[in-house]
Amino acid sequence: MLYAAWVEAGLIPANEILNLRKINNDLEGHPTPRLSFIDVATGSLGQGLSVAAGMAYTGKNFDKAPYRVYCLVGDGESAEGSIWEALAFSSHYKLDNLVCIIDVNRLGQSEATSLAHDVVVYQRRLEAFGWNAVVVDGHSIEDLCKAFADAQTVKGKPTCLIAKTFKGKGIPGVEDEENYHGKPMGKLTDDALSAIRARIVNPGPHGVVPQAPVPVAPVDISNIRLASPPAYNTEKNVATRQAYGNALAKLGQANQRVVAMDGDTKNSTFAQTFKDACPDRYVECFIAEQNLVGVAIGCATRDRTVAFVSTFAAFLSRAFDQIRMGAISQTNVTFVGSHAGISIGEDGPSQMALEDLGMFRSVPTATVFYPSDPVACERAVELAANTKGIKFIRTSRPALPTIYKNDDVFEVGKARVVRQSANDVVTVIGCGVTLFEALKAADQLAAEGINVRVIDPFTLKPLDAQTVLDAARQTGGRIVTVEDHYPEGGLGEAVMSAVAEEKNVTVRKLAVRGVPRSGKCAELLSMFGIDAPAVVKAVKDILAE
Repeated sequence: MLYAAWVEAGLIPANEILNLRKINNDLEGHPTPRLSFIDVATGSLGQGLSVAAGMAYTGKNFDKAPYRVYCLVGDGESAEGSIWEALAFSSHYKLDNLVCIIDVNRLGQSEATSLAHDVVVYQRRLEAFGWNAVVVDGHSIEDLCKAFADAQTVKGKPTCLIAKTFKGKGIPGVEDEENYHGKPMGKLTDDALSAIRARIVNPGPHGVVPQAPVPVAPVDISNIRLASPPAYNTEKNVATRQAYGNALAKLGQANQRVVAMDGDTKNSTFAQTFKDACPDRYVECFIAEQNLVGVAIGCATRDRTVAFVSTFAAFLSRAFDQIRMGAISQTNVTFVGSHAGISIGEDGPSQMALEDLGMFRSVPTATVFYPSDPVACERAVELAANTKGIKFIRTSRPALPTIYKNDDVFEVGKARVVRQSANDVVTVIGCGVTLFEALKAADQLAAEGINVRVIDPFTLKPLDAQTVLDAARQTGGRIVTVEDHYPEGGLGEAVMSAVAEEKNVTVRKLAVRGVPRSGKCAELLSMFGIDAPAVVKAVKDILAE
């Protein structure tokens, strides 16, 4: 339907439709930003309304422009919880520049939808969610045009058109029947085309010319820098989550297009610092992480904003489908996950992100930052603002020492060697809390006459493979990795991939093996074998091999 509309508008030639879904053509089965006039990819259901809400929020509150946003939703996909998260968000923020159209054709993919054609129930539910809800005949151009015009006059709430339709309308033997979802007509093609042509009142040519868009002021989101450099000292430990809040506030002060959103965890993720500094550019999305991610993707479309999303890293996993679709949509959003790993302590396993690094490393456009001290974290935030694609910054709950100078330079894909000597016999690689466990172990081993090299990767994707390989070659091919993450998909596997083709390199991987429990940070690090004594043992074991 979308491609056909573009043909009508003269955007693509009619014969291009014949190349639909072919590998050498950009008219894919579901539209993606391979086409310059597509903002976000579709196909994974229940996500469009959140993205549309982000676009509408940007138009109303950031751009302060008159454009309106329209989102077509299927009645089948309205069963997705993310749709109702978006409905609640949109009414809460009174997005009267947003129009949703639910195509109530009764049929899902494999059977009838739960509400079938009960448009009254749809209307009541939408009204209960604070929307202006209007039932229309989805086959009547006149009714639709009037409803769209009326929606422009509604203030203080979004509008939803509940369009009652019939799948396969007018086609004998197909209309309102099951088992025709996504299927070519085959032998029914000629009869179907005849039936459709008979229903066309104005066969055209139509000469449809879209109205010129209202110009929106251009924005500059290039070369965004911290308003002031990091200012930490070695006398006070600072959690990287706190440094995230500091850095984000500085970015917001430096560029009016930096925006932030959170899922009711801002007092823990330190997004509160940004809200205090830039209250008009903070969006509270409440405990609805799928919508949180979708809204951010909407806010970032057409490079209108630089969007940062924060919550506990564990809770981003429930929005992984939105994140992977964000990669297909070529979005440039930064996700910041705090409270990572067993080092959070007493909160227990439900709050402990132990799979987040693997999750984000699997996203093809992702850059994965794991800063180990507050200076590195501020620079990670700055770099993320200027990096294309999906970005993930993993922050820690415990207050950590400052080991870097405030004027140190950090780069994506460039590791830091934080301890080395000419006599190093093993390379130890750690991130965040485990980097400091590695440094404690290095001190203990040095007292016993064993020198080890300690590396902080800074980014796990891309990993600085060259620094890792150089260190391995200079330390007898012996590497120990230690991470506050499950063994699958994290630091250890990133390092093992980097050295996979190097002969005579052995990697001993320390990670959280098994589901953890509540306890003090030090107790848990010891229980799961990722503390300094465990690193000492691993170094001695690998030397004994």
